[in-house]
Amino acid sequence: LAEHSNYEEIAYLLLFGKLPAKQELKDFTRKLAEQRQLPKELVKLMKIYTKTANSMDALRTSVSLLADYDTNLSDLSVEKNLERGIDLVAKFPTLVTTAYRIKHDLKLVKPKKNLSSAANFLCMLLGETPREVAVKALDTDFILHAEHGFNASTFSARVTISTLSDMYAAIASAIGTLKGPLHGGAAEEVFIMLKKIGAAENVESYAENALKKKEKIMGFGHRVYKTMDPRAVHLKAMSKKLAEDTRNFQYFSISEKLEHVVVPLLKEKRIYPNVDFYSPTVYNNLKIPEELFDAIFATSRISGWVAHVIEQLSD
Repeated sequence: LAEHSNYEEIAYLLLFGKLPAKQELKDFTRKLAEQRQLPKELVKLMKIYTKTANSMDALRTSVSLLADYDTNLSDLSVEKNLERGIDLVAKFPTLVTTAYRIKHDLKLVKPKKNLSSAANFLCMLLGETPREVAVKALDTDFILHAEHGFNASTFSARVTISTLSDMYAAIASAIGTLKGPLHGGAAEEVFIMLKKIGAAENVESYAENALKKKEKIMGFGHRVYKTMDPRAVHLKAMSKKLAEDTRNFQYFSISEKLEHVVVPLLKEKRIYPNVDFYSPTVYNNLKIPEELFDAIFATSRISGWVAHVIEQLSD
């Protein structure tokens, strides 16, 4: 899927339980494009509370406020929640990029109907038409983060909706959980580590010192995978491709060297790179600011959260 699909197709798969036919995908993609725009009143409010807010706090507040625009919150039918879910999948890239540009006093960029979710995210964030290699990289990242079973944020969403609350409350719960450094914040911690190492030639001494002191090396190990996280394999390939495209190899070189040094040292414990290990090098070469690493995770995972909320309500 990471190689041959796109995020819109994966969102459809998660929401409807099957891959779409050609016309179904076309209709679904059009529906997402039509629903990306935010209510004007919400944008006015965002200009007040996003000035000082963390990106995840801004996103959580924005999602809560979207509930005010839902005229029938008490309708918990699958059909109605599918409508809400599609609307949230469409609006998440706009919510994240709008909050960022407001916070940094940048002119807002409206979503374009002819661009994909990934292309729109980059265009609205950076204010320029993104290169094809950049769009493919972010689209792949969105696919790889769209869903991952019964993780902490998904659990939060399902607990909230199980009380017969509403979709927006469930998603706000998920965002609050993802914000934690032990969940969504891991990619940012990896990037802090890479900056601390500084160059590939410093990797061996850093790794040896960290293991000697029994400190965690961020981006390694997973409670499920006892091999290299399959998502990390694709992210590593994308990271290398972007490094070649931008001619910025600094963090990819550090990451690759760190992998080669640490894996043999931890072989007996079966600890390998996870999905967060190569994500920051991808984001850095896409010119995505560090403060948005968690929010990008949420922007892709929204499709998985919505699918779980609907499944929880269906039984």
